[in-house]
Amino acid sequence: MEYELLKFLAQHPGKVFTRETLLSRVWGYEYYGGARTVDVHIRRLRAKLGEEHANLISTVRSVGYRFGQSRWGV
Repeated sequence: MEYELLKFLAQHPGKVFTRETLLSRVWGYEYYGGARTVDVHIRRLRAKLGEEHANLISTVRSVGYRFGQSRWGV
């Protein structure tokens, strides 16, 4: 599932997704787990990407996650 999450985020660079949106788009509408599932998978992805590339996935506080930088470079 981590690969699917990374693939989904990479296909939408710069766009911020809420945890709930990621759950429905990556895991599917039938998934009944908690929103923190996304956090766990993001943490694992960052670890696998290593220090050099871990910052490719940004946390947008109180919103969700984004792949790459925003158009403002933040």
